[in-house]
Parts: sequence; structure tokens; C-alpha cells
Amino acid sequence: MTEQTEDEGPKLDPLATTILDLLAEKGPGGSIDPTDAARAYAETRRKASDPPDLWRRYLPTVRNQALHLARAGHIVILRKGKPADPTKPVKGIIRLALNPDADP
Repeated sequence: MTEQTEDEGPKLDPLATTILDLLAEKGPGGSIDPTDAARAYAETRRKASDPPDLWRRYLPTVRNQALHLARAGHIVILRKGKPADPTKPVKGIIRLALNPDADP
């Protein structure tokens, strides 16, 4: 989700920022698995008492944020190597990639 501030404009959710940062590291044409984003975000939130598979808790949220980012035009959701329509339910194995048509 986004929050509106007067100085900065829309501010992205920390998980959405993590997704975009990971995709930026991959560069143009690169893609990530949603579990990559869930693992990276879980490490930023980890406490000493958390289980090793903490990332699984964040996986549904990663998928929701990916849909939000895809609907906003920031990323593309790939299903079987082809862009999926983010306005319809996206099921199965997916990958996330930067939208080549988006403004930087």
C-alpha cells in the first residue's frame, strides 16, 4: 500500500521496496521468485526466537504486494515466461520482473 506525504509523494510499503530493490539488482531482463523476496524481507524482520522458515509467513504478502506493483505498472508478473494479467487472479508458479515500459 502507499502512504501520501507532502514532501516525498507516494511512499511504498517496505516489502514493495524490497521487491523493487531485488529486481533492480537483477537488472533489465532479470526476474526473481516470490520466495526470494520473502526470504530477503524476513531477514530484515528476524528476531532471535524466530524459526528458520520465517520467510513462509511473508510469502502471501509478497504475492499481494506483487499484484499491487503490477497493477501500478512497476513490475510484470510472469507465468510460464509470459506476462500475466494482474487484474485477474494469478495462480501457480510465478516470477516477478521489472516492467520494461515503466518510467525509471
